[in-house]
Amino acid sequence: MPTTRDSASTGTGTDALLRLRGLLDLLDQGAPAEAFQDGAPSDAEESADAGAAPAADAALIADATRVALRIHRTLSQHRRREAELAALFDTAGDLARLREPDAVLRAIVHRAKLLLGTDVTYLSLNDEEAGDTYMRVTDGSVSAAFQRVRLGMGEGLGGLVAETARPYSTGDYRDDRRFRHTTTIDSAVTEEGLRAILGVPLRLGTRVIGVLYAADRTARTFTPDEVALLSSLADHAAIAIDGARLLDETRTALVELNAASRTIEAHSEAMRRAEDAHDRLTDLVLRGGDVTDVATAIGTVLQGGTLVHDAEGAELARAGTDPRPPSARAVAASRAGGRAVFAHGTWVCAVLAGHELLGSIALTGRADLDDADRRLFERASLVTALLLLLRRSVAETEDRIRGELLGDLLTRAADPAGLSARARRLGMNLGHPHAVFVLHTGAVPRPRLLAAAARIAQARKGLAGLHHEDVVLVCPAGDPAPGPGPGPAAASLASELRQALAGPVTVGAAGPVTGPAEFADAYAEARRCRTALCALGREGTGAALHDLGFLGVLLGDQTDLGGYVRQTLGPVLAYDAKRGTDLTHTLRAYFDTGASQSRAAEALHVHVNTVVQRLERIGSLLGRDWQRPERALELQLALRIHRVNRHDGPGPGDFAP
Repeated sequence: MPTTRDSASTGTGTDALLRLRGLLDLLDQGAPAEAFQDGAPSDAEESADAGAAPAADAALIADATRVALRIHRTLSQHRRREAELAALFDTAGDLARLREPDAVLRAIVHRAKLLLGTDVTYLSLNDEEAGDTYMRVTDGSVSAAFQRVRLGMGEGLGGLVAETARPYSTGDYRDDRRFRHTTTIDSAVTEEGLRAILGVPLRLGTRVIGVLYAADRTARTFTPDEVALLSSLADHAAIAIDGARLLDETRTALVELNAASRTIEAHSEAMRRAEDAHDRLTDLVLRGGDVTDVATAIGTVLQGGTLVHDAEGAELARAGTDPRPPSARAVAASRAGGRAVFAHGTWVCAVLAGHELLGSIALTGRADLDDADRRLFERASLVTALLLLLRRSVAETEDRIRGELLGDLLTRAADPAGLSARARRLGMNLGHPHAVFVLHTGAVPRPRLLAAAARIAQARKGLAGLHHEDVVLVCPAGDPAPGPGPGPAAASLASELRQALAGPVTVGAAGPVTGPAEFADAYAEARRCRTALCALGREGTGAALHDLGFLGVLLGDQTDLGGYVRQTLGPVLAYDAKRGTDLTHTLRAYFDTGASQSRAAEALHVHVNTVVQRLERIGSLLGRDWQRPERALELQLALRIHRVNRHDGPGPGDFAP
């Protein structure tokens, strides 16, 4: 059996083992450090048991307790580090899923607040252009001034971190003289109530892009573990910020690329339409197109209504629906600037040849012409100018050729066969009847009269020009108006020119003539007729020589007395021939007796009422003005010629109808 001492020793050893097992249980349970101190023997207990337990057991228990505390601290550090790593891992995952820069920044400061358990977290970014750092995002802040504060490089804790790229912390910012204090920063920190502040740099390589902060409203000291944790989060945050920035730049680049692509597509479409328009305009110029073709082509390409005017404002061509004429002010503005202008819903471009205004082209229905379409519209004005110049050049050449032909016709200076061939090349057939008109006016400048005559000649396939200072017009017989002989045509032409030129124009006519050899004589006759009209005070009218009565017979080259009688007495002679009456004899008796009805009745051996009735019938045949002196003279001359002819006996010269 063991002795008493042995028993005591055995009991004491058992207690030591139990204490060691208790320490292991505390480690397994993750008990706080205070629990390990509670399991260690106190000094009283050691004194009480001094006689019972060897000193070696007490030392063993004390050493075991210290080892257990170290193991506890190590396990605690590992657990905390594991939690921090898990939190950082979660943070990295959260940041990786974020796409918007603002969302990334808010997530960073919120995660920092959760990990460090501080009152406020916030983040500032560097402004490279301004050379400072500004508050970007806060979490837990209540001060508006604090949320808007800006720090210069080296100012305050944050400015020092941004400048040096190193972490800095302070247990009580207000009393810490290591930092450059400013009134703005100190006021903002005081208003927020912050005391302890930790700031770590956000770094991309060697470049600092901002600062991440954790702060408390009570004074305290930040541990190295907290600095390391916030620094790790800042590293993640810097990468996430840069990734978000790159993603945002990529989005912006994609948007710009899409916009550029659309611009390229629009430019390509504009180039295609410009090429199409160029081909159309070139083709119509090469195939001899006119201004109407230009208006149609440009209206089709630009999808609008087009209208072309000349320099005087006369319409030359139109195409499309609802084309509106441009204002004179818009044409003047386009002429001054040399570009198309937009006025009152209409694009207007002056048609110029150098500084000379040839006309204008207007486009309606398109208020949104881009640069390409505007240049296309302006190109149409250039093509229009080219066509107008070509048309003018052709007209001038044709006028010169027609003028030369007219001069040769009126002077018999060329071979008749050659004249006929030249006329055919101009679209005239000299074998058909033509009338010759000589024009005169004292109220209108001769160039304007000549231009008006040229337009009429062109429209009626005739000739116009100057000959011996006279404006001469040759047209096919029957133009400008139908009628027996050129007299009605001359009267109609005088009226037309009066309206066109706003002034009286006297027109002497002759014809119709057939064959080149007859034109010179017709010109001379028309000129005499024009002279007679002016001498008789009939300026502004038109007539042929036979319309002038006996004066026309006297001025004519060939005396046509029979024609004069028929023209003057024709209705009375026809009435007598048809009804067997003798109104002609009554009329002669009336004039022979001095226009006395009673004496005429005596000479005719009839009642005066019979004479009155016969004279009324004559008036209905000849017109109410038959007794005017000049008309009465014409009638008496015709009656004398008719009586002489009847005394000569019937024959080829008989004037009876």
